[in-house]
Amino acid sequence: MVEFDALTTAVAFVALIAVGLGGLLASGMMTARTTLMMVGPSMVIFGLLCLTIGAKFGEHRAAQ
Repeated sequence: MVEFDALTTAVAFVALIAVGLGGLLASGMMTARTTLMMVGPSMVIFGLLCLTIGAKFGEHRAAQ
């Protein structure tokens, strides 16, 4: 079982964002500028929101 400490979580988060952005850039659906200036920050914000909600839910489950 993997222990999700801060470093493991940060590496997984960055890798997931990088794979998503890399796929969008490689597909050519949008210009690189649009992808990096609009989609990238949106992915990071949404990812942080989901990470926060998931961590709080895990704390709630652990307390029961």
